[in-house]
Amino acid sequence: MKLVLKETMSSLGREGDVVTVKDGYGRNYLLPQGKALLANAENLAVVEKNRAAIAAKLEKEQKIGEKIAKKISGLDIVIEQLAGEDDRLFGSVTNADICDKLAELNFTLDKKQIVLPDPIKTLGETKVVVKVGFQVTTEITVTVKPLETKN
Repeated sequence: MKLVLKETMSSLGREGDVVTVKDGYGRNYLLPQGKALLANAENLAVVEKNRAAIAAKLEKEQKIGEKIAKKISGLDIVIEQLAGEDDRLFGSVTNADICDKLAELNFTLDKKQIVLPDPIKTLGETKVVVKVGFQVTTEITVTVKPLETKN
């Protein structure tokens, strides 16, 4: 099924791109959610007419993503968690925890932008990839320290 994207999706492409997806994905997700249009002559003409505006919008989004990437690149954040004697955590550090810590530092990101294959379950440093724009990523360091309990 050929569709025209109405918004940028990291897994498919940028706004205005014509993509080929499986029928079920297009029919059951992209079209009902308003994320794409059928790639017929009428819709392609509308997209072509708006090509300059779309390009300007995408360029602006790209610059914003690069600006954010520059700000948080190499950032080192510290998260304290309860831990046992063998440096294993009681629980884990997830992308939501990292997102909350970044929010404390005035970086508003969605937890989906933090690429963490598995939750962090041990103490120490971990390099974490952050997607800040379409094909714009940067790396931050997450240091997990034991939570100091007061007796």
